[in-house]
Amino acid sequence: MIDTTRTTRRAVVLGMAASVAFGRHALAQGLSTVAVTKDPTCGCCEKWVAHLRENGFTVTVTEGPVNPLKVRLGVPRELASCHTAQVGGYVVEGHVPAGAIKRLLVEKPQGTGLAVPGMPTGSPGMVVEGMEPDVYDVVLFGPSGRGTFARYRGDTVQL
Repeated sequence: MIDTTRTTRRAVVLGMAASVAFGRHALAQGLSTVAVTKDPTCGCCEKWVAHLRENGFTVTVTEGPVNPLKVRLGVPRELASCHTAQVGGYVVEGHVPAGAIKRLLVEKPQGTGLAVPGMPTGSPGMVVEGMEPDVYDVVLFGPSGRGTFARYRGDTVQL
């Protein structure tokens, strides 16, 4: 079962240290390609794709119906957002920061994937000039439950 208790400062610091230590190795070998499916008219999805590319990911984009894919990949309705991606055997739902995806690929936790439900202001792709970014959770989800994988304010990890 995924631990749904609040993430401790120590766990976050250890996770960040592991990301730095092992992330260099992952970057040296090249990041996995992120396959994004999005609605053709969604501008915030394009901005999220740009965020991933700016952070070293290769991204392929398929435009078309997203909801059937969400159902097929097991994204819970309450965690849904506007686009769905697949990377390294995981599902990435919504405006998940590139740093969280890199950490996911390094740590390889048990679960289906990560999600940022809704469209939090300030999350990658959802920056609104003049508005303070929201604090939001990146949720690790899977058949055995869900829990907080990381907490962000904008695209910055919060301890």
